[in-house]
Amino acid sequence: MQQLVSLWNALDARRRLIVGVAVIGVFVAVLLLARVASTPSMALLYSGLEPAVSGEVVSALEQRGITYSVQGNAIYVDASKRDLMRMSLAEEGLPSNGSAGYELLDGLTGFGTTAQMFDAAYWRAKEGELARTILAWPQVKSVRVHIANQVARPFSQTPAPAASVTLTMSNGALAVERARALKFLVASAVAGMSPKDVSVIDSDRGLILDGEDSLTGQGRAGDHALELKANVERLLAARVGPGNAVVEVSVSVAQDQETIVEHRFDPEGRVAISTDNQEISGSTTDGGAGQVTVASNLPEGDAAPANNSSNSSNTETRERVNYEVSETTRELVMHPGKINRISVAVMVNGQTKVDTNGQTVWTPRSDEELASLGELVRSAVGYDEKRGDIVTLKSLEFQPIAQAGSLATASVFSGIAANAMTLFQTLILAIVALALGLFVIRPALKIRALPATAPAGLPAPELDGTPQRTALPPISSDQPAGNTAQVEADPVAHLRQIISERQDETIEVLRNWIESSEEQV
Repeated sequence: MQQLVSLWNALDARRRLIVGVAVIGVFVAVLLLARVASTPSMALLYSGLEPAVSGEVVSALEQRGITYSVQGNAIYVDASKRDLMRMSLAEEGLPSNGSAGYELLDGLTGFGTTAQMFDAAYWRAKEGELARTILAWPQVKSVRVHIANQVARPFSQTPAPAASVTLTMSNGALAVERARALKFLVASAVAGMSPKDVSVIDSDRGLILDGEDSLTGQGRAGDHALELKANVERLLAARVGPGNAVVEVSVSVAQDQETIVEHRFDPEGRVAISTDNQEISGSTTDGGAGQVTVASNLPEGDAAPANNSSNSSNTETRERVNYEVSETTRELVMHPGKINRISVAVMVNGQTKVDTNGQTVWTPRSDEELASLGELVRSAVGYDEKRGDIVTLKSLEFQPIAQAGSLATASVFSGIAANAMTLFQTLILAIVALALGLFVIRPALKIRALPATAPAGLPAPELDGTPQRTALPPISSDQPAGNTAQVEADPVAHLRQIISERQDETIEVLRNWIESSEEQV
């Protein structure tokens, strides 16, 4: 401590300021390093949670005394405790994904719970369990399930339950196969529900599958076009090679729903179903009076009697046949999605050959080959000329596609963002080392080198055969002016005063003399 005080007293005002600033800088740097070293490395715990669920997770972390950081919709914790916290929170059912399941029924008791309350809680639990199951599917970001189940009423027929599922995908769209699987999943979980009573809705594309298990017009056209395109590309790649054919398929579908009822009668296809035969026969006899003549006025016996009677008979036959005419009744319901026309455009690359000069020459494909490829394409897409389908096949030279924009290259500062904390710590250490070297060690070395200068009025003693040694330092300017005459009159007293005031420097000078003498010997 005495040495530090003497060293501080030997400094002038400028050097004291420099040393003070250096000490303060070192102190601040040490505090910053301690803070950085004590700050834990944060790792992602959960992200993309709903605000209510995020609040539950944060409350659980605060109860455990865990340091956390919230950045947007992401929650970060200490990297060394992240896995442990995930298991601990999962034990408590966190995060709950925003949907409650059968645990809703745990809080219901027989006292104070009516049948309507139990039914409402039961269907809520059913919807929550289905949402949890669907949310476990890959690329499903969020899902809501709604079940419509009417309460049975007396003297009325209870309709079948129905359900609707709304999904939000994190990447891409929901495939049709997965939508059908989802319909069967929901229908199997609810008693009395059939898959046709479930509708699947994508938040981006709209209705995927309706209650009749049929695709909507746009969905059917898009899926069918992609399927045809993949088939044609796979077919052409076997001949022209991968990347040498570009295929575009456009499918035009009907958007209207139409119902046609047709009754057709076939007279040639009649069938006798009944026959009715009726026969009527009869006879009559007519014995009418004689004619009125002169003889009729004569007395009896004078005129001869006349025979004027007649007989008649008739027969009538009737036949009635009942026929059933052949009748055909057809009801045609045309849903949206009927294919009206298919247009296919195919561009294939030609062939490249090397000529005698060693240059690459491009030649288009022959007409025979293009005709064969066109037949294959028409067969692959189900070409129908009556429907107005169009297939265009051309052989053209492919040009290399230039990359749009500028090429992204790694810059000097590309890795700074990832290692910012490490670089900051290294920079602080470098600043501390530089401050210690420039503002503390260097001034101290300069002060300790002061005894090497000889005083102006007192030359160093010189022994026979020995070189001149390092002289004692001069008298400090801080000495009082009254002692100047005494010092000039008595050099020995001056020397003793210097030795008493600067003992450390004197010892060092003597040590240097002794070491120099030993080296010469």
